[in-house]
Amino acid sequence: MSPAKAFTIAAYGESVAAYRYRTLAEKATSDARREIFEEMAVEEQGHHQRIEALIRKHFPNTDFVLAAEDKELVIVGPRMLEISDAESYDQALEMIWKSERRTGSMYAALHACTTDESLRPFLKEMPDECIEHAERLKSLPA
Repeated sequence: MSPAKAFTIAAYGESVAAYRYRTLAEKATSDARREIFEEMAVEEQGHHQRIEALIRKHFPNTDFVLAAEDKELVIVGPRMLEISDAESYDQALEMIWKSERRTGSMYAALHACTTDESLRPFLKEMPDECIEHAERLKSLPA
């Protein structure tokens, strides 16, 4: 896969993550969780903006239509969350946790194969960001 396509997939994943965290914030069962999810949504939106800037700078002629298989490299489950009860809330948390882990793996693989030194610092940082988010999800306050 070309770096341009990989960054396009990453941008998609970050935008979905921001949306999902906003949805969790709306459905949060406590103020503490609401604050955490809102903070994570802002972080994901920031990641998306950084990726979009990198795409404009390094791959200005990029124009992809992502297939379902491309999207599945970073997203587990449906993009849109349907949260109506405690069970669907827990299922959403699990999907997002798995998506964070999957996205972190994708960033690590990109870092390993990217030779452009100007892209490597971002790609080195992002797997740790995903792991940190996954850990936060597993240790949420009640």
